Amino acid sequence: MKKYFAGVILFFVVHKGYSQPVQRPKLVVGIVVDQMRWDFLYRFDNRYSASGGFKRLMNKGFNCNNTLINYTPTYTACGHAGIYTGSVPSIHGITGNNWYDNEKQQYVYCTDDTSVATVGSTTVAGKMSPVNMFTTTICDELKLATNLRSKVIGISLKDRGGILAAGHSANAAYWYDSKTGDWITSSHYMKELPGWVNDFNKQKLVDKYYMQGWNTLYPVNTYTQSTPDENKYEANILGKGFPYTLSSLAGKNYNPIVATPFGNTLTTQFSKAAIEQEQLGEDSITDFLAISYSSTDYVGHSFGPNSIEAEDTYLRLDMELAELLDYLDSKVGKYQYLFFLSADHGAAHNSKFLKDNKIPAGNIDVSKWIGNMNTALKEKYKEPNLVISIINFQVVLNLPVIEANSKLNLDEIKAWVVQFLSKQEAISNVFSMDQLQTTVLDSTIKKMIANGYYKKRSGQIQLVYKPQWMEGFETGTTHGLWNPYDAHIPLIWYGWHIQPGSANRQIYITDIAATLAALLKIQVPNGSIGKVITEIAR
Repeated sequence: MKKYFAGVILFFVVHKGYSQPVQRPKLVVGIVVDQMRWDFLYRFDNRYSASGGFKRLMNKGFNCNNTLINYTPTYTACGHAGIYTGSVPSIHGITGNNWYDNEKQQYVYCTDDTSVATVGSTTVAGKMSPVNMFTTTICDELKLATNLRSKVIGISLKDRGGILAAGHSANAAYWYDSKTGDWITSSHYMKELPGWVNDFNKQKLVDKYYMQGWNTLYPVNTYTQSTPDENKYEANILGKGFPYTLSSLAGKNYNPIVATPFGNTLTTQFSKAAIEQEQLGEDSITDFLAISYSSTDYVGHSFGPNSIEAEDTYLRLDMELAELLDYLDSKVGKYQYLFFLSADHGAAHNSKFLKDNKIPAGNIDVSKWIGNMNTALKEKYKEPNLVISIINFQVVLNLPVIEANSKLNLDEIKAWVVQFLSKQEAISNVFSMDQLQTTVLDSTIKKMIANGYYKKRSGQIQLVYKPQWMEGFETGTTHGLWNPYDAHIPLIWYGWHIQPGSANRQIYITDIAATLAALLKIQVPNGSIGKVITEIAR
């Protein structure tokens, strides 16, 4: 009798659990705004629409105001990998947008894959895949958790923005071919483009955007948060200033669109088409759409964060986000989707702009350093080109030549290079990577450098620049350092099961995937080191 009764209870419990599946949102939408400094949430706050994109997210979502990147270098590829793997370059292997492979003895682009073919174009722009990333993403884990029934799609103007977010097992990642003006993919995902992508490409929306040109949303003299137009801090890649006439580019040159706000518009329209045509969020199995807005990065690099171009781009992005949120509300349902917005990195102010305003800053010509070092080393050791490169703020030495020559001592050469670079004005610290743990250095910086180091894809000597010093970019700007202007990023959660609120405690980029895993009740990515943001995933 007792055995029978226990069996009935067991059957009831199991049967009840089976009849009530895990509750998940219909769709997860991840937004990465390329090169978005955290302070842009507030710098342009008075000009964002009250019910638009950013303010809707901040007022009705949960805002993690002190979210930091916990590795260097703070580059696009590392940022997208960090958000979606919950890990760092020393584990997922994406040590930069490019790196020097010490075993292959060649430069490698983060998503290069010669084993795949371009799909949707005759160019080589599609010979890309996530093959160089060692770990799963949260999108991969969602696929595994649903027995591969979830649909996962990554979308970005940049190949790395779509590929590294969507992961290895994605249904698709799409990116922009600047030679043709079309969205493309690779044979890693499919043999041919879906009909809806071909139909979208046939519209040639880029030509339409070119014909309308780029003028400011509001009178140019109202952009008081920015340096006046046509200044010496900007690269004149589109002309001399507002309004930009772009009609001559139509049908001829599809690359400049990425450095205008209309690259983001193109991304929004393609994302909406993907939701519609792929029926994302229309059944009980959670889907994932990873969107990266890249034009903010191209505009930032060209014009700098204090430009009217940057301000206008963010005011227009606010409208893009509002349009996307409205679309999700109508198509998927209010609070039926989980939405988060973050960035892959921030950006520094232009160094000349800072110096003109009495703030210490500077520019570095690393090619001159390399030339001077190789000249001196050849004179000393009778061997040319012992320094191959300075990449990702690390010196890459010619290890095969050094190791093959019994008259050359690696430690001696490293010590010489360290001594040479320590005398340069821009250098705050420089040391051999095998001496990282014994180098006197702030513990936060030391950990970020360690997190970014993967021996086969990293240099042998680490450079730490003084704040606001940057390699090149006398106009516009760049990023990549440990400093807060590069490493402090926005992070806002909105939608399904998200209560309004904010947190000012320190949160890391690697915590995003762990929090998504907790909300979705799935396994964290297999290289994750992040912690759950408990204020969100209660």
